[in-house]
Amino acid sequence: MSAASAGAAGAAPAARNAVHNKGLITVSTMLATIMQVLDTTIANVALPSMQGSLGASQDQISWVLTSYIVAAAIMTPVTGWLSDRFGRRELFIASAVGFVVASMLCGIASSLNEMIVFRLFQGICGASLVPLSQAVLLDINPKEKHGQAMAIWGAGIMIGPIIGPTLGGWLTDVFNWRYVFFVNLPIGILAILGMVATLPRTERRLRGFDFLGFAMLSIAIGAFQMLLDRGEQEDWFASPEIWIELGLTVSGLWMFVIHITGRNNPFMDPKIFKDRNLVTALVLIFIIGVILLAGLALLPPLLQNILGYPVVTTGFVLAPRGVGTMISMLVVGRLVSLIDARLLILAGLGLTAYSLYIMTGFSPIMSDGPIIVSGVVQGLGLGLVMVPLSTLAFATLRPEQRTDAASLFSLLRNLGSSVGISIVVTALAQNTQVNRTELVSKLTPFNMDIAGMAHGLGVGPETAIALLSSQVSTQAAMISYLDDFMLMMWITLAVIPLLLFLRKPQMGGGKPDPAHVAME
Repeated sequence: MSAASAGAAGAAPAARNAVHNKGLITVSTMLATIMQVLDTTIANVALPSMQGSLGASQDQISWVLTSYIVAAAIMTPVTGWLSDRFGRRELFIASAVGFVVASMLCGIASSLNEMIVFRLFQGICGASLVPLSQAVLLDINPKEKHGQAMAIWGAGIMIGPIIGPTLGGWLTDVFNWRYVFFVNLPIGILAILGMVATLPRTERRLRGFDFLGFAMLSIAIGAFQMLLDRGEQEDWFASPEIWIELGLTVSGLWMFVIHITGRNNPFMDPKIFKDRNLVTALVLIFIIGVILLAGLALLPPLLQNILGYPVVTTGFVLAPRGVGTMISMLVVGRLVSLIDARLLILAGLGLTAYSLYIMTGFSPIMSDGPIIVSGVVQGLGLGLVMVPLSTLAFATLRPEQRTDAASLFSLLRNLGSSVGISIVVTALAQNTQVNRTELVSKLTPFNMDIAGMAHGLGVGPETAIALLSSQVSTQAAMISYLDDFMLMMWITLAVIPLLLFLRKPQMGGGKPDPAHVAME
């Protein structure tokens, strides 16, 4: 019997086992996924507490986030090669174990240097969890049920970042910042036990490791993440560091593209970029990443600093956004096999744009209503986009290409999130200064309106101006938030024409999926 025949024979029992244990596989893989995506936002609210406990400055403590983001971004594209070389089951379990161990080490870290090293380890181990879970769910379900599978996967991806800040704030307030990492232990242990018991083995494919291709892509991704993360505090292109990182990004990406197109066995198979659905989906998921986490980066400080909401109340007000996402995920998972997925994506983008339009009408004296309504509408919209987009992205790919494609899908989503946060935070800071300068230009002690207000309050002109200055700062910041929401709305509308490039897959025809031939 040939090696290929033996591999196929070995795959058949695994596939049949996957059918019998599909529910347990789904639960265990999604627990691992939720554990990882929670860590993209849960630690943010605990940074001030960490800073005092670890004796770090404001600039130094930011490396707790930067180290994790850079490590995860660099290791995400190598998931496909690692999965082929060591087996998807083995890689998934090892990554989950490493992530849990790293989380425990982060929780007991006693110095900033230890924390940064452990966060690097956590990012390296967690990088493959999301793309592997996506590939596993696609493989254990027949093509006609891929929409429902992606609804489950998308729910974990979308809900994790939304509840992360609320959960992190609650754990920090009730216990301390270390429980932001300790919370991963019970979730991770359950996920590991489930995967050990149920996750099927896959056929291994030995392919050489393209070190040069990996190095070039790692340099490009790492430098780009550093640029985005440190740009605001380094005053962007006024800093030599940012120019160096931009140069490394451009040169590394250029050399990577040239390398993989001229090599027989490259680090990443360039043939997957010939799939029009995948390439279009990568662009769209990049934009979804911008909208998803950029909004999450803006809303908590808006609610706390301008509207005066406590941390817990902020979490409750933002919770309906997650409810909207869950509702749309449950509904669209069934609709995607009945309605053209492109129409669902169009409806989702339309709802997302409408929610951002509602947010451009926010006011410092508004009630909870507009926040809750816009959150539910945006949750519904993003859910309608994520599921059909994930389904179409992999609908025309061969099964052996799914892990590489899932790695790219996760990478572009994360890069989009980083880009979106950098854009809105930078625009917010710069526009706030411009708006405040314009608003205060006419506030002087010689202004009769100011004098009248001072007389009415029973204070001096200088005190009246100080009171007005505080209000002007609030208004200047509010205008800047509204400008950011408007920018995000136009970005959402601008990507709608890309839907014309997506092809509707033939669910009943085409080449059969070998994994499901084995299942039957």
